Amino acid sequence: MKICVSASSGSLDANVDSRFGRCPYFVIVDSETMEFNAISNDSTNAAHGAGIQAAQTVVNMGANVVITGNVGPNAFNVLSASGIKIVIGASGSINEAIEKFKSGQLKEVTNPTVGGHFGMGKGMGRGR
Repeated sequence: MKICVSASSGSLDANVDSRFGRCPYFVIVDSETMEFNAISNDSTNAAHGAGIQAAQTVVNMGANVVITGNVGPNAFNVLSASGIKIVIGASGSINEAIEKFKSGQLKEVTNPTVGGHFGMGKGMGRGR
């Protein structure tokens, strides 16, 4: 299984970045072998639509699961429509987050209003 983790840098020891759309890197990890590939997130500095652009990048990489801190509703919709499982609320190192996911401590969210904050603005994804 290919797991994509929003990351602060391009290694397995990097911390999970809480921002999906504006994280500096995506680290794609093979859950069986723990081999990984780090990809710079080109949508980090986008004026608008960073989450959607980031989600499309992840879709194009063939990820099965995304592990992150928070994800906005637009990115959530793109990922969900592509059949990618979304796990939010992750923190710590990428290694730790993947182990927590594999052991069932981190769960997939299926509704963009359940499981935590979506978006980084004051409205927290609720249009306020």
